[in-house]
Amino acid sequence: MAAFDIVLIANRGEIARRIIRTVRAQGLRSVAVYSDADADAPHVGEADSAVRIGPAPAAESYLDVDAVIRAARESGAQAIHPGYGFLSESVDLAQACAAARIVFIGPSVEALQIMGDKVTAREQVAARGVPVVPGFDAGGLSDDQIAVRATQVGYPLLVKPSAGGGGKGMEIVLDEAHLDAALASARRVAKAAFSDDALLLERLIARPRHIEVQVFGDKHGAVVAIGDRECTLQRRHQKVIEEAPSAGLPDGVRERLFEAAVRAAESVEYVGAGTVEFLVDADAPDEFFFIEMNTRLQVEHPVTEAVTGLDLVALQLSVAAGEALPAVPPVTGHAVEARIYAESPEGGFLPSTGRVLRFDAPAGVRVDAAIETGSEVTGFYDPMIAKIIAHGPDRSAALEQLDEALSRTVILGVETNVGFLRRLVTNERVMAGDLDTGLIDTLLPFAAASPSPRMVASARRVLLHETEAATTRLVQETSSRRAGGVWAALTDAGAAEVAFLTDGGQILDAETDAEASLPAAVDADGAVWVSEQGRVARLRPLDRRARMKHRLAARQPESAATAPEARAPMPGNVVAVHVEDGATVSQGEPLVSIEAMKMEHPVLAPHDGTVHLLVAVGDQARRGQPVATVIPHAESADSEGAS
Repeated sequence: MAAFDIVLIANRGEIARRIIRTVRAQGLRSVAVYSDADADAPHVGEADSAVRIGPAPAAESYLDVDAVIRAARESGAQAIHPGYGFLSESVDLAQACAAARIVFIGPSVEALQIMGDKVTAREQVAARGVPVVPGFDAGGLSDDQIAVRATQVGYPLLVKPSAGGGGKGMEIVLDEAHLDAALASARRVAKAAFSDDALLLERLIARPRHIEVQVFGDKHGAVVAIGDRECTLQRRHQKVIEEAPSAGLPDGVRERLFEAAVRAAESVEYVGAGTVEFLVDADAPDEFFFIEMNTRLQVEHPVTEAVTGLDLVALQLSVAAGEALPAVPPVTGHAVEARIYAESPEGGFLPSTGRVLRFDAPAGVRVDAAIETGSEVTGFYDPMIAKIIAHGPDRSAALEQLDEALSRTVILGVETNVGFLRRLVTNERVMAGDLDTGLIDTLLPFAAASPSPRMVASARRVLLHETEAATTRLVQETSSRRAGGVWAALTDAGAAEVAFLTDGGQILDAETDAEASLPAAVDADGAVWVSEQGRVARLRPLDRRARMKHRLAARQPESAATAPEARAPMPGNVVAVHVEDGATVSQGEPLVSIEAMKMEHPVLAPHDGTVHLLVAVGDQARRGQPVATVIPHAESADSEGAS
């Protein structure tokens, strides 16, 4: 591998750490890049050297081609590995690498250009006999013309950006009445995410399975298929669970998928790691249709590594250095990967941010993590913070091993989907392999069980320990008898009567005789996070006065009126304002949209009335921050009359 000996990783998080491991194992030096938000991130400290490339927003750092090239020159790197996401499929980066005589660890510029546009890619592979979903390119068409073509193809339809991937900007349209809104939303997201609002419309397969084939090409003209993966378990087009090989494909279909994937890759003389994605109809699994080709390493590549024994990053490095592909090894056993996201399943999967108070990774399985204890999870980047990969002799064993590993995963300080993942991998349909991309929706809404007595007791133990430690520090610092009396007063007044309030408004009393040995930690606001068997609760301590106040409020009849404030459900950027200030709105009408961690969420009017906007496009909103007020019509009339 003499073509380069210093590799810059133009990415962050778990994929940067994963690439660094292989780069080091290959005897090469690694260079990390980081934004201001990631200055203390784990990947920065693990690389041989690191270069700052800009402020926190991705557009000003990880997506800045010029900054990445400058970092490579500054560090002496002769090759750039883009990981996935960000610039991994960027034609501009590949061209800039060629101009700077830096090896781009990825395919050719031509392959990126063709496969990076869904319309062009569709035409390219169709010409090689690869089946595609019925649909059309909406480029250059008016909305009226799109409506005509949509009717010809037939509803339901899937609207998706021609550029980009990862499900961002995709909209399902059930009938013509919802087409205009879907087009507007898809264009807005596509323009913001990919600087390109061109759209493609395809017929929606009612019960699709998402199957992909890992392909590899070398500079000597060889292209091979290295196994398939099942990526059907998705939510909002984002993969949640992936496995290799696919579950229960009929005889002969897998071989046909491999042949179609190789033909697609050969059509662009593909070099490096790529993934050809297909839809398989769950009700007619003999049929499959090309979706797109991802011209990069995939998030789910570890399951292929587990069943083949290959290191796909090492293979990328060797191919980029001009070496020939080795023989494809046979598949052994079954592997399943779970993506851990910083999000709240109970709160509609809204993103969660904050400091990781404690992270305990399970032993006995592969864990690729972006975080460690003390890491800061911000709203600037993707919410995926870790992946857990289990490998067993068969599918049932792999799922069981994954569930057991999730039960031993501890993440405190930010909300995660670990508890939901456990429910998913133990679902009867999942275990039976009866999969389609709508399966997760059948498990929603997700409601976590109330914290157990052990969780509350553990929270009490940690809270009292922290209080005692803080009081001790105060005594040591001030030598004050009064300070010492604080702890004595707390214990004498009834530490045994400590109560907690859940985020859902439930008051829980701690039982003094319950076992209290669960992982727990106190955050900066004084709330206690506690974990048991993969589920986590955030418990806010209540003193006697606060406990009485909450209980009295609970006994009062609920007011029929709703609060006038429309609040941000998550921290993020205001990307759209849907109404004018002073407009009359109806309950449930979208007022503004907020985007964070690749999720766009509308804030709705709490009731009928007159809206007064408190934010504008481009503003940053905090979680719970009022973004608008809606004054009921009666109050508006009274105000006008009084004036």
